[in-house]
Amino acid sequence: MSGSISQNIAGALFKARKVVLVLFVALTALLGYQASKIQLNTDISKMVPLDHPYIQNYFEHKNDLSLGNDIRLIVAETQGEDIFNDDYMMALKEVTDQVFALEGVDPSKISSLWTSNVRWNEVTEQGFQGGEVIPAGYDGSEQSLEQLRTNVLRSGQVGRLVADNFQSSVVHAHLLDALGDDGVDIPALSASLEEIRSTFQDKYPNVRIHIVGLAKKAGDVMSAAQEVAMFFFLTLGLIALLLLLDTRCIRSALTVSICSFVAVIWQLGIVSTLGFTIDPYSMLVPFLVFAIAVSHGVQIVNTLANYVASGLSSLDASKSTLQALVVPGMVALVSDAIGFLTLYMIDIGVIRELAMAASIGVAVIIITNLIVVPVVLSYVGVSGAAVRKIQAGEEKDHPLAGLFARFTRPGMAAASIIIAVVGYAGGIYLSQDLKIGDLDKGAPELWPDPCEEMDCPRGYEPKDRYRYNHDVNFLVSNYSVSADVLVVMGKTPQEACNTYQAMQAADDMAWTLQNVEGVQDVATIASATKMIATNMNEGSMKWATISRDQYALNNVMSFMPDSLYNLDCSLTPIYVFLDDHKAETLDRVTKAVAEFSETRNNQDVIEFKLASGNAGVEAATNQTIEASQYPMLALVYAVVSILVLIAFRSIRAVICIIVPLGLTSILCQALMAQMGIGVKVATLPVIALGVGIGVDYGIYIYSKLSEYLKQGMDLESAYKETLKTTGKAVAFTGITLAVGVIFWVFSSIKFQADMGILLTFMFLWNMIGALWLLPALGRFLLKPASAAK
Repeated sequence: MSGSISQNIAGALFKARKVVLVLFVALTALLGYQASKIQLNTDISKMVPLDHPYIQNYFEHKNDLSLGNDIRLIVAETQGEDIFNDDYMMALKEVTDQVFALEGVDPSKISSLWTSNVRWNEVTEQGFQGGEVIPAGYDGSEQSLEQLRTNVLRSGQVGRLVADNFQSSVVHAHLLDALGDDGVDIPALSASLEEIRSTFQDKYPNVRIHIVGLAKKAGDVMSAAQEVAMFFFLTLGLIALLLLLDTRCIRSALTVSICSFVAVIWQLGIVSTLGFTIDPYSMLVPFLVFAIAVSHGVQIVNTLANYVASGLSSLDASKSTLQALVVPGMVALVSDAIGFLTLYMIDIGVIRELAMAASIGVAVIIITNLIVVPVVLSYVGVSGAAVRKIQAGEEKDHPLAGLFARFTRPGMAAASIIIAVVGYAGGIYLSQDLKIGDLDKGAPELWPDPCEEMDCPRGYEPKDRYRYNHDVNFLVSNYSVSADVLVVMGKTPQEACNTYQAMQAADDMAWTLQNVEGVQDVATIASATKMIATNMNEGSMKWATISRDQYALNNVMSFMPDSLYNLDCSLTPIYVFLDDHKAETLDRVTKAVAEFSETRNNQDVIEFKLASGNAGVEAATNQTIEASQYPMLALVYAVVSILVLIAFRSIRAVICIIVPLGLTSILCQALMAQMGIGVKVATLPVIALGVGIGVDYGIYIYSKLSEYLKQGMDLESAYKETLKTTGKAVAFTGITLAVGVIFWVFSSIKFQADMGILLTFMFLWNMIGALWLLPALGRFLLKPASAAK
């Protein structure tokens, strides 16, 4: 049945091969124009699971909260003993003025020693006194600077806006709604911040500026991601060169390389036409499309060269090649496309767009490579050198072919299966330590700073690839407040956030969280109330409590920072400052909040809801990935298994193809666990995409093997013949693609380097599994009769 279908497809296409090529060129020109218009995604909302309860809770109160979309510019004094000198203060003033002028910054939410919202207060015998931290009439004199020092000490900003060692201070700015319709232009903002850094470090030799924040991190990743194009073209050239060396035919090597590159152009053109964008995470997709296209192209060239070596003309050999490969090729590509589409079940915008882009890219390979490559080769043919190489290979067995063929023998096959079982068991055991989310401090997408902050000399200037994490280290080492903040929302009836019951519940929540490992500090309306009440009573610590007198609490509210309650006093945020945003830290804190809320939530008094802040986003993302990881993988394998079953109509075929694939996935997870690579937005797609590429190897080998078995050959002889054609192409593809991606370890983006390591491993192990384990399984499952079913 499949033979007649393939004959009809091949016959129809070769009758209209000129029309096929004209349409191919026309579509390439059209989609190439569309591809030129594709844009880099700068929308942070696509990196957030918008339907997660945490994010939905944030949207409910978005006018009263921040989602962690703030930036901190730390202006450090590198020469003087501390910041209390006029040169430094002038530099800080100018930096603050520049931050006010930044596009995307909310000017009403900027804090610095130079802003009027940063004040000092004290209680004296005459009553309350206070004012702005910068003294009225500041003129840079010794007297003004001494007054400034006194005001800073009285302001309560040491450890927050001013470093514990008084050698730096912060300009803290909130951005406009990063998830709104008019989101912040992240690359433009990041570039403006870098301009501020370079301008003032050049103007003031005694100043170094460190910049941290979610938007700055995203901007640095997007900036460094431009390198991906360089790595793509490097890989393209390297694969084309290796293809030429393998085939010894410049015509076929150029045909496969050009058609594979055209597949990338088509993919980008269709994605652009549909209104999608490209982002640092989906930049992996063009390479994968190229890799899969080359994989199928190599199979076509090797099969066609074998037909020519047997005496067929270029036209007849091309037609026979398409007829032989159209069914297994389409099964493999459809499996890839549907498998990639299963990533869509993960409710994160960048992953869903990656799923669509990868599925589209694989679908176009059916035309650009599976159909067009044989048609082009029917005109250009293959070189005599390629044919002579095939003929020479038929006269003598390659030593590796003889080695792999031995795995079909009963003893070697049984040993191989035992090794595979041990590999499964060992992989499962080692992958128990696999974590969800980030496992390092700072931004794991970028390289860690090799200079530990406490060992860094003052004024140390890191390389660009380390700069962001160096800046994070500087903040953590010199300030009491972390850049990782989880915000718990305390929702109350209107005008009830300052009742005794609500404040006491918030205070109890704070006490619970302060005793959770990984929590630095907790700021609540209750803690501020205690401090204000103490100040109102001559600093007596006996008053550091929450009064049961509502009139006293109302009086306290006149001094309460507006960041601790909203306008109608129906929401009070609880700010939880964390040591880091590691997955374990976030898990401990969110579980502590959830457990406390189960016992203390009372909507008539206060209801605690998670979560806002940058750590809240990270926690929501981790939970989304954790919930989707194994269902997604199960769906990938289910889809691939069903398509293989439909194509070969044999459970034995499914086992032979899927078992080696599963071993690679398990071992990849074990590798991630041992290397400290967490499952997150950047790495989860790699696991699924690796399955898609690996299944191609198994399908092609099984298809050719079953063909020889149907002819009545014994398993070892059939596999030897398979290795001369399809097996050789699989080995070449796996090694070539692995060599191509291993260069990613030199990327300025750490997550791209991680993906390079994982992909190299998966390309090689998928190849080894298909060549080694598939025939071993076949020894106990396959017979000529069963293969013919």
